[in-house]
Amino acid sequence: MAHRRGAENTEDARNRIDVVSRTVIGAAVEVHRRLGPGLLESTYQRCLSRELELRGVRFECEVRVPIQYKGLVLQTGYRIDFVVEGEVVIEIKAVAAIDPIHMAQILTYLKLLDLRVGLLINFNVGRLIDGIRRVVNRY
Repeated sequence: MAHRRGAENTEDARNRIDVVSRTVIGAAVEVHRRLGPGLLESTYQRCLSRELELRGVRFECEVRVPIQYKGLVLQTGYRIDFVVEGEVVIEIKAVAAIDPIHMAQILTYLKLLDLRVGLLINFNVGRLIDGIRRVVNRY
């Protein structure tokens, strides 16, 4: 998985992240259109994996997040649902509402992996666009 690059602040890097984000959102919309709300997160995760595969997108699922603390690396049980193209973190939810803790979780994942952008996608909504939050790690 690629971490922050020196060119991260360039127009090209922003454009690349925007393209990845739009592709993921399009794939998530297709999954939601076909399945609707009310299923388990694991179901949406598997279907989104398939949709990303069909679109030729490079991604990793269930990415372990180690914690570094004062020279100690802790191999924790924390896992991110997706890291797409080595740059965008995706966290899947199927909850009644996005809570502040969900936003804090994805921001912490971004910081731990030293990445810039994440998408929090809640599939338990009538219109998926209402369930998508973009989170930016400003370093």
